Amino acid sequence: MRTSHLTAMLISCAAGVSVLTSPAIAQSGNRPDLDGVWTNASLTTLTRPPGVDRLVLSPSEADAIVARTTVAGFAPEGAETPAFTAPEEGAPTAGGQDFGIKAYDNFWVAPGDRLAVVKGEYRSSYIVDPPNGQIPFVDAAAIEAKRRRGSVRYATGIGGNEGPEATNLAERCLIGFGNTGGPGMLSTLYNNTHQIVQTGDHVMILVEMVHDARIIPTFDTAKEARENHRPSAIRPWLGDSVGWYEGATLVVETMNIRPEQADASSIAITEGGRITERFTRVSEKEIFYAFTVEDPALYRQPWTAELSFYASPKQVYEYACHEGNYAMPGILAGARLQEKRAAEAARTR
Repeated sequence: MRTSHLTAMLISCAAGVSVLTSPAIAQSGNRPDLDGVWTNASLTTLTRPPGVDRLVLSPSEADAIVARTTVAGFAPEGAETPAFTAPEEGAPTAGGQDFGIKAYDNFWVAPGDRLAVVKGEYRSSYIVDPPNGQIPFVDAAAIEAKRRRGSVRYATGIGGNEGPEATNLAERCLIGFGNTGGPGMLSTLYNNTHQIVQTGDHVMILVEMVHDARIIPTFDTAKEARENHRPSAIRPWLGDSVGWYEGATLVVETMNIRPEQADASSIAITEGGRITERFTRVSEKEIFYAFTVEDPALYRQPWTAELSFYASPKQVYEYACHEGNYAMPGILAGARLQEKRAAEAARTR
């Protein structure tokens, strides 16, 4: 009998203490040993930045890009930045740069301090194919317009407020931001720590941001794994994932990603799309990670990204996204008050 998802999760919790140290070996039997705590923190982005025409960079070229990289709209430490209103000076000017437009300053972000290093190479983008490092959209303008609508809501708060479901996934803290949980596991502003636990027939990936847990059943062959995808009516967060081992590589295939997740993701995908991830232990301290996105409805061709996870001395901390966060009840209470006042005004006319 196959281990249930719940049992696998309980096993992962029991094993948590033992995997906090760096793994000592890269192979366990005929499969890669991926157990441990890992980080993929870096300043590399999914697509190649303007003016950079090569995937692999020299250390000096990588340092030059880091020096001019902004994080969440903020320049690197020490660089000149706009003046912001001091708390003792009262509220900021309406419409000003510090009037709700940016949520963080440098104190709160920890994305890493270097570009991604993959098998000893500094990388200018996660995307390696197409060779230009860009996503091969069929209609890039339509995808960008959809993302822009989401960013306007995040920056201004203007949008639906009829109930919690009207707000986006980031406001609701349902899954990690910036595609940190995958499929297509990218680095983000902070909390780029992941814990991997393997059992005989499951792999669990615990993602610090926002404490997502991917529980992936594994099978003997790709054919058997694909036969065990869930019915299309079941759409879990982070998609329907199944896995199998190909020698030293764990392969994970994910389909049926929820539309809400796909709309908010940096990796857009439709119901007919598929993402295939590969985890290969290449050294005691490095997991080589690649994923390929296939979706003819959105992309002219399949595209592939690569990055590495490195053994982390840190443990995974609880990410309590809504602890002490009164934004959601405040938004909804304010909307109900506006509706009440509008109804009262209508009665007095």
